[in-house]
Amino acid sequence: MSIDLGGEIPVAEGSGRLVPAREEGVLAPSPAGEAPRARRRSVSPSFVAGLVMVGLVALVGVVAIFWTPYDVSAGAAGTGGRLEGPSAEFWAGTDRLGRDLLSQLMGGATVAMTVAISSVVIAGVLGITVGVVAAATTRWADVALLNVIDLMIAFPTLLLAMLIVTVRGASLTSAIVAIGISGAAVVARVTRVNAARVLREDYVTAATASGTGWWGTILRHVLPNVAPTLLVQLMLLAGGAILAEASLSYLGLGSPTALSWGRLLSAAQKSVAVQPLGAILPGLLIAWTVLGLNLLGDGIRERTDPSLRGDR
Repeated sequence: MSIDLGGEIPVAEGSGRLVPAREEGVLAPSPAGEAPRARRRSVSPSFVAGLVMVGLVALVGVVAIFWTPYDVSAGAAGTGGRLEGPSAEFWAGTDRLGRDLLSQLMGGATVAMTVAISSVVIAGVLGITVGVVAAATTRWADVALLNVIDLMIAFPTLLLAMLIVTVRGASLTSAIVAIGISGAAVVARVTRVNAARVLREDYVTAATASGTGWWGTILRHVLPNVAPTLLVQLMLLAGGAILAEASLSYLGLGSPTALSWGRLLSAAQKSVAVQPLGAILPGLLIAWTVLGLNLLGDGIRERTDPSLRGDR
């Protein structure tokens, strides 16, 4: 038995993809070069914007490790006049010691990326470990860990960081450790909630019944399913880490030698009337980087959350 479709079915050259014709009532080829709608909608503007914004800061931070227009390390003498405005020699002007402001801002990008990455690593390792253990352990241990996590979350992040920095001493390492420990509580809470949900799924029960060990269940089933949510949380945490470090440096609790944007902002406020760029540029860079990380996190959430991937 054969089915007559009313003649030959036209096929797009080289594609073989058939779509319903609009007028003839037969299957017609899709227009050449037309991308599938699903593929066009998979690109998130937030993800692209965040990736570009954060990528630019990261690129400047990497370049500053090897080269800056002028030497602005600790103890370096100024190469220009005090509080000069932008010029062909000093594109962003100089500070009150005659040091190039652009070189300091580039060094601040290195510090910001170092703090963000290091704090996220510390918070991720501690938070994911505690969260998975809380979800997979006995009930009394789960309750005990949750109480500790909730207590740390209730404690203000900046205040906890100030306490740790005060005990360890003001340095960039102390700030990173303090911010990482503060963020670990939030990561642990998110991990515990999502891991407990995954562990109740039927396929996890079947895997356990078939002989899969505890580590195998965690690595094969739990972590891959909670990774998208955790990735979004870690992006937000990276932005919060940059803000926290800038706040600590602004208050004088950061490293006295690191080129932190917060320390530059604090030093420039005394001469903002003479050299306003010294205060404006660090603030804009902090806002730019944190906004970029937040947009990147939103973009990742849009790409991984099934409820947000529908037609727009």
